[in-house]
Amino acid sequence: MSDIGKRRYWVFDLDGTLTRPVHDFARIRTELGLAPNSDILASLAALPSPQRERQMALLDELELFYAEQTEPASGVVELLDLLYLRDCRLGILTRNSQTVALRALTAIGADCYFDVQDVLGRDEVRPKPDPQGIELLLARWCTTPDNAVMVGDFRYDLEAGKTCGTATIHIDHGVHTPWPELTDLRITSLSQLLEIL
Repeated sequence: MSDIGKRRYWVFDLDGTLTRPVHDFARIRTELGLAPNSDILASLAALPSPQRERQMALLDELELFYAEQTEPASGVVELLDLLYLRDCRLGILTRNSQTVALRALTAIGADCYFDVQDVLGRDEVRPKPDPQGIELLLARWCTTPDNAVMVGDFRYDLEAGKTCGTATIHIDHGVHTPWPELTDLRITSLSQLLEIL
């Protein structure tokens, strides 16, 4: 997609996109008593109260543990700096809580690029692949999907972007099967994206 560098509104996934992948999702599912490969948030949402609230509190603890270990992805600060200097608006859409997201952004030295209100977690909007978070950000920024980009490392990120009508960039770490039908630009790192821009 040739116009991606001209777009001024950028929405990023967090874990595995702006950060190096550190989450052990198999361990998280085990700790929460969930089936392997199950959707964590959907599985917890289906639990009866008060079990659901207890498990969500445990998930918060596990995510904070991983947030403390977060390391920046290669090229993240340089990319965000370039976009910031181009007067782009930057947002985060994550399935984490906002608290965890803000902690992780601070840990990687990227918190200064994002307004707190533009960091959306599972308590602010419906979790990806639902496009509600992107729609909310675009409405707040008074722009349209054809001027926006969704960047992520998993199909939920790309599905949210495609449903909303933004351009999509897949950061492919080689862990998942690529999703070409959901991807406008496939890269292997933010450093590669920086070179393209």
